[in-house]
Amino acid sequence: MIILKSQEEIERIAKSCDIVARALNAVRDIVRPGIATEEIESFVDAYIRSNNAIPAFKGYRGYPASVCTSVNNEVIHGIPSDRVLKEGDILSIDLGVYKDGFYGDAAYTFPVGRIHSDAERLIKITEEALYIGIEKARIGNRVSDISHSIQRHVETNGFSVVRAFVGHGIGSELHEEPQIPNFGVPGRGPRLRAGMTLAIEPMVNQGGYEVLIRDDGWTAVTVDGKLSAHFEHTILVTLDNPSILTKID
Repeated sequence: MIILKSQEEIERIAKSCDIVARALNAVRDIVRPGIATEEIESFVDAYIRSNNAIPAFKGYRGYPASVCTSVNNEVIHGIPSDRVLKEGDILSIDLGVYKDGFYGDAAYTFPVGRIHSDAERLIKITEEALYIGIEKARIGNRVSDISHSIQRHVETNGFSVVRAFVGHGIGSELHEEPQIPNFGVPGRGPRLRAGMTLAIEPMVNQGGYEVLIRDDGWTAVTVDGKLSAHFEHTILVTLDNPSILTKID
């Protein structure tokens, strides 16, 4: 069931989303060669709690950390560890916040120092695909209009969209209906209505779209070992333009 949010619920979601956005903005200043992903985990966990909120991912379905740190060919759900980032890596950070009964969720892929031009292009196209998808989140469109627009932009530029994972509705639950794939034909699925809050999140691979899960039961990696990037915003469908609730400066 798709839940349309009241104005009060939207305001609560927006508060959680604001913390998510500010946390990701703060992380930007510490992502550098030589930092371990577990240091990023500690930083984000402390940042969220200092805002009287709860890290949404910690313990969610057994996930062991407050943030996902996915490096290079890791697509999503990378678990923070003593792994030290190196010059030329790319790092996808996905984090969620729970505050006053509602969730916010976003992801961003950061370059670590200077990166190869091919990696820069992957990041650029993935972020563009996110905003192209958001632009389709308008009253009267259907969910797959978002999906199709993302796929078309990604594949036109020579990359592939991950099919094993999808975006989702969000609100009093971290994952709500509808599911939002990053591929598909247009004109399918539920119609978009004002008051829907959605987490749109293209995951884009440099090579093929196939992924596998590592033995830790969480970390998804590209089968061919090529790079992957991930961007996500929580947005609100309005009577006018889509509103990005996790907007990052």
